Amino acid sequence: MITEAEGLEPVVLAGHGVRLEPLDVGRHGGGLRAAARDPRIWAYFAIDASGAGFESWLAAMEDGRDNAGELPFIVIGAESGEILGSTRYFHVALEHRRLEIGHTWYLPRLWGGRVNPACKLLLMTHAFEALAMNRVEFRTDGRNRRSQAALRRLGAIEEGVLRRHMIVQHGHVRDTVQFAVTDQDWPAVKNGLEARLGE
Repeated sequence: MITEAEGLEPVVLAGHGVRLEPLDVGRHGGGLRAAARDPRIWAYFAIDASGAGFESWLAAMEDGRDNAGELPFIVIGAESGEILGSTRYFHVALEHRRLEIGHTWYLPRLWGGRVNPACKLLLMTHAFEALAMNRVEFRTDGRNRRSQAALRRLGAIEEGVLRRHMIVQHGHVRDTVQFAVTDQDWPAVKNGLEARLGE
């Protein structure tokens, strides 16, 4: 079990057809830029990284890693080696044994498929079973019904709405819907994800 002083160590998580590698800009930057080009990906993000905003988005991800204790992962197809998206651990509170999984995006052709549940299974298995977290949180834009439906299918519990929570693209003041999985929920959530992935 990690301690607050140790923090989160970079780790590679692999299985279920995907590989999650810690961000390495030199190795991943070009592939990330290519993967991020579809503006549909960024509709509910604070920044549109499909074009000119990419460098700002990438710099913010590096800053979060270097200065805020975040652990960004690049999602890679296990067989193809193609960059499929990214996700991260952030809002890490080791003293309370909790973290958030978010800033998640994938190529649109993968929406509704196996990649998201595969990534969430890897991330939550590591969070609960290696890092001994009590709680894993997820937050989504109140307008993003697709993301909310995906979280419900994962087995995350909807806990409420943070009203007028943050300002995103075009000055929109968003409501944020919060979900979580606790260590008590985890065995059933894990079983459901493994069944869904045909394990």
